[in-house]
Amino acid sequence: DRHPARPSTSRPRPPHSAMAMVNVSTKNNGTAENVEDKDFRDGFCAHEVFAMNGGVTFNDYILLPGYIAFNAEEVSLRSKLTRKITLNTPFVSSPMDTVTEAQTAIHMALFGGIGIVHCNNTIEEQCEMVRQVKRFKNGFITDPYTVSPTHRLRDIDEIKFKYGFSGIPVTESGKMGSRLVGIVTTRDHDFILDRDTLVADVMSTDVVVAEEGCSLEEANNILRDSKKGKLPIVNSNHELVSLISRKDLRKNRDFPMASKDHLNKRLLCGASIHTRESDKERLKKLVEQGINVVVIDSSQGNSVYQKGMIEYIKATYGDAVQIIAGNVVTVEQARNLISWGADALRVGMGSGSICTTQEVMACGRPQATAVYQVARYARLHGVPVIADGGISNVGKISKALTAGASCVMMGSMLAGTEEAPGEYFYKDGIRLKRYRGMGSLDAMNSKGGSADRYFSVDSKVQVAQGVAGNVADKGSLKRYLPYLTTGLKHSLQDMGRKSIEDLHAGIYDGSLRFETRTSSSQQEGTVHSLHSFERKEF
Repeated sequence: DRHPARPSTSRPRPPHSAMAMVNVSTKNNGTAENVEDKDFRDGFCAHEVFAMNGGVTFNDYILLPGYIAFNAEEVSLRSKLTRKITLNTPFVSSPMDTVTEAQTAIHMALFGGIGIVHCNNTIEEQCEMVRQVKRFKNGFITDPYTVSPTHRLRDIDEIKFKYGFSGIPVTESGKMGSRLVGIVTTRDHDFILDRDTLVADVMSTDVVVAEEGCSLEEANNILRDSKKGKLPIVNSNHELVSLISRKDLRKNRDFPMASKDHLNKRLLCGASIHTRESDKERLKKLVEQGINVVVIDSSQGNSVYQKGMIEYIKATYGDAVQIIAGNVVTVEQARNLISWGADALRVGMGSGSICTTQEVMACGRPQATAVYQVARYARLHGVPVIADGGISNVGKISKALTAGASCVMMGSMLAGTEEAPGEYFYKDGIRLKRYRGMGSLDAMNSKGGSADRYFSVDSKVQVAQGVAGNVADKGSLKRYLPYLTTGLKHSLQDMGRKSIEDLHAGIYDGSLRFETRTSSSQQEGTVHSLHSFERKEF
């Protein structure tokens, strides 16, 4: 690492980059020496910045520009979340009760990332949030809500009120696998005042169907041509086996980068748990709802408690449930979690905007150094790392990736959005939302309780490792996430990197060049020398 190899010649090179010999007169014992162009090199390699200068934060360095030979739109942001899961954008929402519930998780997945639903709640509440994410977008819906001809319209009203579905298949028994006899939609009963009316009296019996065994593309074509809202899939006995929806066709069109699982085309979703015995039951229920990844939520992951939970999950579910373990900041911590079976590592301790762990516990590590050192080790084992903490803007996202992270986990950046939990309020004319650390006393003493995340569940005296505060309104994720995506693509373009994979290659072959920054250079690199200014990011 201290003597990196030359950059691969397969990457675009700037013109006139031949290694010409130039005769340079130098005072080297009074003689002249020949110096090649390649001996003139700007900046430092990653190892020189992160391993030789003590603890480094994202503010302490900047990336040097590379050679641009492509448009920003051509930059690929696909990156590994875990060993088995790849995201289209490297964005992960933090499992915090003021950041990620159903709406945040849905929108994170629609725009190519993933949301991790928090566990500071009851099992039933968390499972309901996951269920909402999983039912938002489907391919073949294998467990649609169904009714029988003897159900009444008030039953349809209840299903629509609870779950938002209005087009419901009607089967003989009211269950999947029974013979399809019709379908009931809003237009069938919208103006009927008597809600005790039987479904049999209003349902449509002239139903367009597709045969079991057709491909999703074939089924979508039939649905499109039929101009119907729903297309039931039946077997040779006309028994209902699945369903597809026109709404999902529109979602596929509107969100082409959505993160979906390969089996049923539902949105990817993660959830957090702790390491108590009761969390095994929580995990079982979450798996039943279809989670793709579980985050074992702890401020310090190198513990016997996390070891037991990782080994239990692997023994019970294998690779069907991917495990993000942590948090870690050292190679020693990472080595243990990887040996226990972790599929990804969450890196960060005390670097979040609402976290006081480093101040109160005198334990942690500057985030950029932590990400680099852990990622450098974990890549040898094929384990991605997620930078969790210190992410406050597009530039910090980019810097986390240049330190070796495959994805970034965001808390405060997403907490002020419309989709985040909580209500807006005004203070001094500014629209705000509440945001709190899971180590704050507010969160520890709330309904779900996050004290066990900090090994404080049985403590007579709780020591806060976080604060509660407010963040400014950032609008909807529908606008904010495309801004982050576009900004990150332009950042990689400036570095001359066409993908995150190419970016990571440059870290370890030395072709990605860094420059350290003094406090004066940091000040120079921000807005300065103005009487006043207004900043609009998007």
